[in-house]
Amino acid sequence: MRKPFICGNWKMYKTNAEAVAFVNEAKSLVAGATDVDVGIGAPATALKSLADAAKGTNIMVGGENCHWEKEGAFTGEIAPGMLVECGCSFVIIGHSERRQYFGETNETCNKKAKAAIANGLTVILCCGETLDEREAGKTTAVVTDHVKNGLAGFTPEEMKKIVIAYEPVWAIGTGKTATPEQAQEVHAVIRTLLADMFGKDIAEATRIQYGGSVKPENVKEIMAQPDVDGALVGGAALKPDSFAKLVNFKA
Repeated sequence: MRKPFICGNWKMYKTNAEAVAFVNEAKSLVAGATDVDVGIGAPATALKSLADAAKGTNIMVGGENCHWEKEGAFTGEIAPGMLVECGCSFVIIGHSERRQYFGETNETCNKKAKAAIANGLTVILCCGETLDEREAGKTTAVVTDHVKNGLAGFTPEEMKKIVIAYEPVWAIGTGKTATPEQAQEVHAVIRTLLADMFGKDIAEATRIQYGGSVKPENVKEIMAQPDVDGALVGGAALKPDSFAKLVNFKA
């Protein structure tokens, strides 16, 4: 049985003080969610403060990006080891906003994911199609391309540290949400692909999150789908009460 993973992605929101205040309010609200993994991906500047505030709670802290080198002349970048030192246990890689605005490719995502795993981090690898691609019937091809090439060269052992996040670009921050049936359809495609690449056991064990305008009002219906194992949540994860409702979707 795959343990659900509900993870907030704060993007470029929250100062150190705001991050600490969030955890101080949210920790008691999510403390009872022992059968769900709980995480927050935060801006690099807030990670250490956030991780310190989350110590002793069930809230994991992660980065929103990393470089593939351990150090070097890469102005503005952050190394996987730096994330670990800040208290991170996971990192989000290949989010559509990183691909759209900062030139992320399957190749760079692949290198980042390998470096992150080598440093002991769990990787949330994102994939998803644009509205034009969906309307052109290219959803399966795009998602397959992201997953297959993002995970090229990975071993079954490394896959134990991988979470896939399916995020249709047309549903991120738009208020539009893939129907539970649409989400399930793509998640099933991803699981079949993982079985082809790594075998049935790895495919069955790998968690696949859905992301794209997930909110308390629709999370239970989305999470009821057999191949949906969690959510990667933007806006609805910015307020403690809303985040807690997502985490406690089983309640």
